[in-house]
Amino acid sequence: MTVVLTAGHRHETTKFECLMEQGAVKRAGRGRPKLQPKRVLGDKAYSSRKIRRYLKKRGIDYTIPRRSDETRTGPFNRAVYKKRNRVERTINRLKQFRRVATRYEKRAVNFLAMVTLASILLWL
Repeated sequence: MTVVLTAGHRHETTKFECLMEQGAVKRAGRGRPKLQPKRVLGDKAYSSRKIRRYLKKRGIDYTIPRRSDETRTGPFNRAVYKKRNRVERTINRLKQFRRVATRYEKRAVNFLAMVTLASILLWL
């Protein structure tokens, strides 16, 4: 759907809001595309108050397990969380493309182009 690159050794949560603002899902019939998903699945790395607040403010459900060092606990749906493996499998399939896995392209625009091409090939 959408790809956002982060700088060198930066964590991807720094671009979470930017990623969420870019995605648009085409509807099955007529009408404008949806600009937000119904639910977001994330691993423990995405467990932060900032991300949870952002999602709650926009009315998006989320399934993100809490880190062990967090004091607050909340509901967590393990059955829904198991669906996250689709994302992991897709990333692993993208890494089968050697140029994406080893990052031959040093410039961000060239690397983004290769990720886009690999994504298109997987989609087709």
